[in-house]
Amino acid sequence: MAGTPAISRSRRRLNMVTTWPKGLPGLGEAAERVAQRIMAMSDGVIEVKVFAAGELVPAFECFDAVANGSADMYHGAEYYWTAKSSAYPFFTAVPFGMTAQEIMGWIDFGGGQELWDEISGQFGVKAFQAANSGHQMGGWFRKEINSLDDLVGLKMRIPGQGGDVLRALGGSSIAIPGGEIYQSLQTGAIDATEWVGPWNDYYLGFYREAPYYYGPGFHEPGSSLACGINRRVWDSMNPGEQATIKAACESVNHTSLGEFTYQNSVHLDILTREHGVQLRSFPPEVVKAMAEAAWDVRAASGKDGLEKRIYDSFEKSLKLMRGWSSISDGAYYAARDSNK
Repeated sequence: MAGTPAISRSRRRLNMVTTWPKGLPGLGEAAERVAQRIMAMSDGVIEVKVFAAGELVPAFECFDAVANGSADMYHGAEYYWTAKSSAYPFFTAVPFGMTAQEIMGWIDFGGGQELWDEISGQFGVKAFQAANSGHQMGGWFRKEINSLDDLVGLKMRIPGQGGDVLRALGGSSIAIPGGEIYQSLQTGAIDATEWVGPWNDYYLGFYREAPYYYGPGFHEPGSSLACGINRRVWDSMNPGEQATIKAACESVNHTSLGEFTYQNSVHLDILTREHGVQLRSFPPEVVKAMAEAAWDVRAASGKDGLEKRIYDSFEKSLKLMRGWSSISDGAYYAARDSNK
């Protein structure tokens, strides 16, 4: 008896460009996982080939490549596209803003995704959360930060609104892709850098050039990374294919947060125990000044139109969730740490 013939389905082959250095743990792996899970969930119908920063286009040109159709998808941080709109950082992280859980809450349940669709749609892109690195560190510094005076004239690699805050306090913010940061530190082109946290920072070797590791990271309390897809490609997909893309991104978004939490803990121990990295906290006067500047920077990015609607939605959700976060996670951490 003849077997039942297999149903033939046309295959899609998509190119994904990323803002991450080739082979980078965490961020780079997240992009690879999105591609792998799309292929697995679609039973091989959708095949995604991933290109590291510079392999197809430079890191900061990924958005344009997808918007104009020269690439199909990107994986990166939305605050890299601030030149397109001042509101893009709200979909990655803003200073003294949302934690990882809070930004997931806003985007998934507080109207954030709809606003994201609206702003990205202006450029022919559809985007989803597709990784979260959790709370980031404040950065690597060649010299200690003892007062606000130490920020004046400081040249630091720090993107997004965090860079705006540094400039407001007298420093210089320099945009450098991840793969070029170490050389910039080594040559003295910058005095300090932030990147992610102990896990990714360890693999890029910043501890060799800057011994002081400051935290917490006021600028990125819960960094959401994105997968964007060309809108024409998205619209050409059937509902099942669209659901596959969305589910793969959601899956990696949640997996990555747990992985970053664990691996940051492992690599913080390695950095301090094996490499003599010196952990530091920003002085209270510096934190206070950063916070005051952050409120102004956030407000300035949402003055009118769609940007104001995004800002208003973000701030409304942040105010709502701060109440719960303070009496739940915040209070629990304080109680646990004081009774260890």
